[in-house]
Amino acid sequence: MFYCQNPRIEVVDALRGFAVMAIILVHNLEHFIFPVYPTDSPGWLNVLDQGVFNVVFTLFAGKAYAIFALLFGFTFYIQSNNQKKRGKDFGYRFLWRLILLAGFATLNAAFFPAGDVLLLFVVVGIVLFLTRNWSDKALLITSVIFMLQPMEWYHYIANLLNPAHRLPDLRVDEMYAEVAEYTKAGNFGAFIWTNITLGQKASLLWAVNAGRFFQTVGLFLLGFFIGRRQLFITSEKNLGLWVKILIISAIAFAPLYTLKELIMQNSAIVQQTVGTIFDMWQKLAFTLVLIASFVLLYQSKKFRDKVGGLRFYGRMSLTNYITQSIIGAFIYFPFGLYLAPYCGYTISLLIGILIFLLQLQLCKWWLRKHKQGPLEYIWHKWTWIGVKK
Repeated sequence: MFYCQNPRIEVVDALRGFAVMAIILVHNLEHFIFPVYPTDSPGWLNVLDQGVFNVVFTLFAGKAYAIFALLFGFTFYIQSNNQKKRGKDFGYRFLWRLILLAGFATLNAAFFPAGDVLLLFVVVGIVLFLTRNWSDKALLITSVIFMLQPMEWYHYIANLLNPAHRLPDLRVDEMYAEVAEYTKAGNFGAFIWTNITLGQKASLLWAVNAGRFFQTVGLFLLGFFIGRRQLFITSEKNLGLWVKILIISAIAFAPLYTLKELIMQNSAIVQQTVGTIFDMWQKLAFTLVLIASFVLLYQSKKFRDKVGGLRFYGRMSLTNYITQSIIGAFIYFPFGLYLAPYCGYTISLLIGILIFLLQLQLCKWWLRKHKQGPLEYIWHKWTWIGVKK
């Protein structure tokens, strides 16, 4: 190995696997950002489809990505701490690692219309480099500040002071519409090129509009903080803390969600600012409910036995995340099988579950013979290029 590794924290692998599994289910319902669906389904199926959509999006939309982001910050801690033990600074090697991640983001975006979250991680990841030597207290305070969505508050207050003030028009909807036209055209070359250029731009600007940019900064720093404080290590003190997080987050979710719904009945500028803030907060509260519940349930052998396969899925998260986009594009898009017009939410969910189960079996098979997934191995190998064993 290129550097000394700590023993793997099994619950983190399983939690990451859970997040990627949830992402694949959401992406399948969205047809990988290709909103083409059946138009003549029977009434009972429409009702079932709507129920499936509501359940899956309530449970996972905006939450699975948040878990993924938090664990990105946690992984940075593991890597930087391993190097710190050897008297080395991981920071500049991490910047190189982000450049490599940009390559993987481009590969994924090629098959995922309107961009990909990995490029957002590349951009936001610079924050981890800048804060790598900060104190735990500074990390936590800065994380909270970013998750409070200061930019949205600025625009809201500016509008109160000057009713003519509006958010800048980033033309995200126009860009999405143009990308969708290239997807519908079925020209594979134009599809790929548009996705990795205009699609990536649209994705980053959408993250700014949706409050996800600042929230991702906060989640990265929170994951880094959790690593520093060893909160995923099983101990009586840590489990007590996760119980408190679960209770507080569960209590906070309902009023935050209710306030978000009420705010969304106001003017457009209020929806775009305060509405976005409360939407991010209610999703964050539910995300913490999911994380705390998973950590606490994982202490039970019965639960571990039922979801233990997720740790294999999580260890190959990059490989699974990118290959699901390639598979989904082939299934739903015009250059492939073009099943989108025939797949409502229910059928799409079943397809997502099938892809997950197939990927899970491949992960178990691969990891019996290798220490890492194929893309994880490349990322690791190239991260440490030029470093002698």
